[in-house]
Amino acid sequence: MQNTLKTQVVFEGVGLHSGEQVRMVLRPAMAGYGIRFRRTDIALGNTMIPAIWHLVDRTPLCTRLENEAGVSVSTVEHVMAALMGCGVHNAQIDIDGPEVPILDGSSAPFVRGIMAQGVRPLDAPVQTIKIMKTVSVEKDGARATLRPSDRLEIAFSIDFEDAAIGRQSKSLDMRNGAFARELCDSRTFCRQADVDAMHESGLALGGTLDNAVVVDGEDVLSPGGFRHADEAVRHKMLDALGDLALAGGPILGRYEGVRAGHALTNTLLRALFDTPGAVQLVDCDAEMALRLPGQGLVWAEIPKVA
Repeated sequence: MQNTLKTQVVFEGVGLHSGEQVRMVLRPAMAGYGIRFRRTDIALGNTMIPAIWHLVDRTPLCTRLENEAGVSVSTVEHVMAALMGCGVHNAQIDIDGPEVPILDGSSAPFVRGIMAQGVRPLDAPVQTIKIMKTVSVEKDGARATLRPSDRLEIAFSIDFEDAAIGRQSKSLDMRNGAFARELCDSRTFCRQADVDAMHESGLALGGTLDNAVVVDGEDVLSPGGFRHADEAVRHKMLDALGDLALAGGPILGRYEGVRAGHALTNTLLRALFDTPGAVQLVDCDAEMALRLPGQGLVWAEIPKVA
């Protein structure tokens, strides 16, 4: 069955790049509604922004959605990952600013907020996107691939010159609450040199050592260091799930990312839907539903860092 929220969930905080204070309300929605953002700070025109792959304005630093009227919302990947990871298929997200609040830099606050209020089943089957052919895209030494699988799997490899991160690889079967248990508390990360460059360009205005892990060579500058030794690659997997959630339904397939980012994952979705026979839309039966993210999620397993 499709799911929505039992009741509204409210989040407040600053946008990572804009630095603006934002109030965001996740509201229940009917079956088939999907996930849609609504800019409540804009009075006139089309303020609704569906969370769908072809509305992504491909940028390197975050995932930004923009509708036909030019109304946009940025940094949607962490809340989209939380919704997918909690098995929420339908919700309206009212937001009074241009960017989703960064909170602690991970998806854990969103997951705990959603699950504290609960998820409600709807009388309609989930339509899954089954990968039938391998599709891959590459750019500047980075690669993103989707392969056939009977469940959602995510594998990722990164390689950074900073010794605090270095080379990391991880692969996860996303069934049985794996997102909440293994990935949701992993924070966005960056190098100190990148922070300096972004500040000079007027970006990351809301970034602090409390909502991002900042590294400089061998040193981790954020208080408390990493939450996981491989927190960096876990966060890349979190981002990938959030970007894949823009496919329009849960994916049954194996995603493999090698140094991939938001823009490349969206390019992969564009290539996927442009490849004849690469996808099959399948109504989920009870057995298939057990393989979807969000199934088997246990409150006690959600990290308490948020």
